[in-house]
Amino acid sequence: MSAHLDLDESVPGVADDGVWLTCIECGERFAPFDAIRYTCDDCDGLLEVRYADLPTWDDFGGASTPESGPYGVWRYSDALPFESGVSLPEGGTPLHHVPRLEDETGVATLRVKHEGMNPTGSFKDRGMTVGVRVAQAVGVDRLACASTGNTSAALAAYGARAGLETLVLLPAGKVAEGKVAQASLHGARILEVDGNFDRCLDIVQDLAARGEVYLLNSLNPFRLEGQKTIGLEIMERFRADEGTYPDRIVLPVGNAGNTAALYKCFRELRRAGAIDADEVPKLTGVQAEGSAPMVEAIENGTDGIRRWEDVETRATAIRIGNPVNAPKALPGIRETGGTAVAVSDEAITDAQRALAAEGVGVEPASAASLAGLRKLRAEGRVDPDEDVVCLTTGHLLKDPQAAYEAGSDPEPVPADTDAVLDHLAE
Repeated sequence: MSAHLDLDESVPGVADDGVWLTCIECGERFAPFDAIRYTCDDCDGLLEVRYADLPTWDDFGGASTPESGPYGVWRYSDALPFESGVSLPEGGTPLHHVPRLEDETGVATLRVKHEGMNPTGSFKDRGMTVGVRVAQAVGVDRLACASTGNTSAALAAYGARAGLETLVLLPAGKVAEGKVAQASLHGARILEVDGNFDRCLDIVQDLAARGEVYLLNSLNPFRLEGQKTIGLEIMERFRADEGTYPDRIVLPVGNAGNTAALYKCFRELRRAGAIDADEVPKLTGVQAEGSAPMVEAIENGTDGIRRWEDVETRATAIRIGNPVNAPKALPGIRETGGTAVAVSDEAITDAQRALAAEGVGVEPASAASLAGLRKLRAEGRVDPDEDVVCLTTGHLLKDPQAAYEAGSDPEPVPADTDAVLDHLAE
């Protein structure tokens, strides 16, 4: 494990109720809520939230339904900066059995963690419930993000729930209509930027630096605290169902926030004594071929990424050329024994159809995880005795046009029963 990502044991003088921020580059430590900061004051490195005490499985209580007590993300409040937050509620998403895909891929066990079943249809809700709670703690009144769609939908919904103004910057003409519609209906102010996602994020970071907005992209370390509960749910549920932890988690990579969050989740579980070193799943990232800077870095063995100025893929949610969480995510892939792979748009669409055939409806970016697993199995880079979880990050209705194009065509028939039967017989 890299020294710069080791977890602090204690931080005299800066901990607030046992919570603080640490720079992953220089190790500088900060109180969490005395000022608004997204990166290190000294070196501009990424920050991580750290805790004096970390919980084990026995510390997590909560309920089985949203109506009966702490549920989903906030069931894990002992591993979060607050006991509760602005909630819709989120988390508690299904871990599907997919027997036909399990047989086809030839792994020992295959499960699909469907994050599209969150309130706004993506995993982003997990980060927003924590991030908006922090925004309340530091006393801001305008929230903002750059987005390929899902972040904007989640920010708009949670900002509306909290009664805060929300501003979203989207790359013009590059966001699925279903996602724009969500942000619009929830009352966000939508700015369409003549540029790609990475330029949108540049602008939002500049607005945040000028004190105009509170940034809620995954550069904000508190966002990833909510997202790490994906890992907690996978580990708990998989062990309960299968009697073991998964060997590998395969996930789509855009800004690499989930990869970083899962890696942090596993490190915290190890430090708490909840899992052993050999029980940490291999983190395996999947990107589209037209947008694969993380894969390039893994294949070349570099510590950082090269920013891709021109990115293109039908998997709009991962159409990102400069993943801001790469410094956290690259060590996560390498130090868990994982890897990264790029897949074609055609392979993504085929995987989307295959998941739909199992009843799991996802947007294109989500299907990248299955497409990646298929490619790695074909290349012999995933073994047949592995227990695997594929993470799907967004619901199929996030991009209904892509779903329509991937699905079967409607068949016109006359308004007559016999004609319908004749048509079916043909």
